[in-house]
Amino acid sequence: MKKIVSDVKKSVVPSKSLINSKRSIAEIAMQFVKKEIEKFSDVIDAEFGGSYAKGTWLSKEADIDIFVKFKKSTSDERFEDIAKKIGFASMKKFKPYVRYSEHPYVEAEIKKTKINIVPCYDVKEGQWKSSADRSPFHTKFMQKALTSKMKDEVRLLKTFLKSIGIYGAEIAKQGFSGYVTEVLILNFDTFENVIKTISKIKEGQVIGKTSKKFETSIVIIDPIDGNRNLAAAISKQNIGKFVLACRAFQAKPNTKFFKISRRKQTSSWENVLTVKFDFKMRSPDIIWGQIKRAASSLSTQLELGGFRVLRSMSYTDEKKEAYLFFLLESSIIPKKYLKKGPEFFREDGCKSFIGKNMSKTELMWIDDDSKINSLEKRNHDNAITFIKEILRKNLQNGIPKGLQSDLRKGFKVYLGGKSLSKSIKEASLEIISTDEKIFCFNK
Repeated sequence: MKKIVSDVKKSVVPSKSLINSKRSIAEIAMQFVKKEIEKFSDVIDAEFGGSYAKGTWLSKEADIDIFVKFKKSTSDERFEDIAKKIGFASMKKFKPYVRYSEHPYVEAEIKKTKINIVPCYDVKEGQWKSSADRSPFHTKFMQKALTSKMKDEVRLLKTFLKSIGIYGAEIAKQGFSGYVTEVLILNFDTFENVIKTISKIKEGQVIGKTSKKFETSIVIIDPIDGNRNLAAAISKQNIGKFVLACRAFQAKPNTKFFKISRRKQTSSWENVLTVKFDFKMRSPDIIWGQIKRAASSLSTQLELGGFRVLRSMSYTDEKKEAYLFFLLESSIIPKKYLKKGPEFFREDGCKSFIGKNMSKTELMWIDDDSKINSLEKRNHDNAITFIKEILRKNLQNGIPKGLQSDLRKGFKVYLGGKSLSKSIKEASLEIISTDEKIFCFNK
């Protein structure tokens, strides 16, 4: 393992010339921003943040975050308005555009380097008004806490997480943020120690110090806020992938764990049900949250209708189109199904069951377990017609309100992959593929 780690480290640690190049770009961007903030009394200062400021950025990826600090008394409306004005004016030479998180921020690109102009409030530790307010405290803390060696270990861990597709805190990914990787290295000192610890981690295990109890599968405590569980934003699936990947790498160390590889189709599109619709433009975090909840809700509806959903996922281009995918055990199910009722000794239960089902049953009997059984006909035995009826007549059953108006304007339902473009198939390939990296240690 040590030799592989050593070899990989050479490729993820930026060279001196690259560091100097990024520093030059960062200084240019900061000069433009500081010139603009002088025009607004609501703004106190601007400072670097994120992986660039902490020295944990990857050699091939170096976004530069500039945090514009506002007075705590600034209203939300002025906060957003002034932040956009500063962002667009400072980056006007570099084709700026708005991105969205909790609050909008401005992004641009200087010499192939993304510059993020992010607003936050100048508050005391713990008195957060927005989620971005913690970032300057995270930056200052890690600048002091991480040694230069540990920063390189963070880079290794980030690369490892990226290769298995679980790096990124955005709702679309629900993965491990850059800050979480720093916290893990802070707790375990090296990449190898993280691998060994996570390989043996127990359910509910706490990483860090806290007096509070949390219900997530693992707990990662924010070192500047003992009441904050960083793992709460990470999906169970991604935590599971991390655990299995650590076990796999420890069992068979290989450089492939640091390289992003294209997924290979291991199952067919035959029983993949797809719902496609257009949506009115909104924040990426909002639309991702909505379509994830919609996929979960429709999975439940399909199960209630008798269709077994093996897995589901969602995807959006963040501009116009959204997709909900459901891998079904079968898209066609028997026209008749068995409904089990109560034991005949339960008088009230029997009366209720018989009263509700007698008029529509094809056959009713008592089985060997003393229970009343009813053979009934389904309204739908085809997944396509079933899901279409749900979307036309029962949108209120779990579909987020924000999506209901979009779906009322129209949607399309597909079975199989023939009607899907190549790019959409690639984006959603996870639903019918196996990541051999994280399962290979069982071979």
